[in-house]
Amino acid sequence: MEILLIRHGESEGDILQVHEGRADLLLTDHGRRQAKEMAVVVKEKYMPEVIWSSTLKRARETAEILSGETGIAVIEDDGLREFNNGVLAGLPFAEAKLRYPEPEGGRKPHVPIEEGESELQFLFRAQTVFSKILAESEGRKRIAIVSHGGMISNLLRAFLNLPVSSDVYFPTGDTGIHLLKVNENGRKAVLFLNDCGHLAKVDSQELAAQS
Repeated sequence: MEILLIRHGESEGDILQVHEGRADLLLTDHGRRQAKEMAVVVKEKYMPEVIWSSTLKRARETAEILSGETGIAVIEDDGLREFNNGVLAGLPFAEAKLRYPEPEGGRKPHVPIEEGESELQFLFRAQTVFSKILAESEGRKRIAIVSHGGMISNLLRAFLNLPVSSDVYFPTGDTGIHLLKVNENGRKAVLFLNDCGHLAKVDSQELAAQS
């Protein structure tokens, strides 16, 4: 089985410069164009048999654009939502820093943010939903998962069986694509990470429109 991990496109939160997390914001027009170009590439090169998606609007909208291009149905799952950042959701960065400063030395992995979850709870949620998706996708040749930067990083950590204490992080650009593979003997392969080549077309089109 091959597994596509895809981040959503640019969202309103990126423009507003706020902590996103569980803030349920839509894609921007630029983000929709990013998602459209990503969908074209996926259809041409990595056609999935099923699309799983986070239920947050920015990811769901990206998945729907992919579904519209490929004709493949979307299965939504709350487990694929971004980190539950509690009281920080939707707050401008500067305001959040004043109202909810991080503890000296940073927040411990087991300590949840107020009204949110801890990093360890987030990682366990990622491991749980990934296990569920793989089990329910048994027999498929390729699946797509549309989610968020933090969740995708944790899905990669789960795929690679990294220890709970690991501080490895995998960044993903807007509509970045990762491709993983599980062979018949259970051996795992990372075929590529964070492919954002399709964004060059979006940028060139927008520059041409402005000139």
